[in-house]
Amino acid sequence: MRWLLVALIVVAKFGIPVLIVPFPFAAGWANFVLDTVDGDLLIPLGLDDDAYQPIDKAADWATYVGMAIAARRWHIRRAVWALFAMRSVGQLLFFLTGAEIVFFFFPNFLEPLFLIYATIRHFKKERVAEVYVRHRTAIWVFVVAYKLQDEWVTHVGNIDRTDLVTSLFT
Repeated sequence: MRWLLVALIVVAKFGIPVLIVPFPFAAGWANFVLDTVDGDLLIPLGLDDDAYQPIDKAADWATYVGMAIAARRWHIRRAVWALFAMRSVGQLLFFLTGAEIVFFFFPNFLEPLFLIYATIRHFKKERVAEVYVRHRTAIWVFVVAYKLQDEWVTHVGNIDRTDLVTSLFT
């Protein structure tokens, strides 16, 4: 039964990115939630960390491809494509070296920028570019600050977020 749950989660990790193209808001956020909890599900279900990491990183790259395709007609498409290229270099270096620290030097600014823009697009359909331009400084400050701390905690400090949050309340 555990292998079936593992298989379903892994299929979802590769299936949801495909849905990002037609449904950038819903699938983008669904992917974010799944990517946040997948390790906490898959590892206790018996998937070894050595098997989890390549699966997770390959699914992440599938997500980035979906985001780059979905953004092909967006106002921010050049930024999305540049961030896709930058993170792809990090992904390639990780697969070649196995060194997680490369993710700190090639941070995933793509995902938070994409999610913010997809959210604006979802709620402000006609004025998405205008809203983005008006708030772009705040958006980029958030994206950079959020992702740098996230990359540090996840890939340099290797701090488990569940333990981190739990320690704040005990």
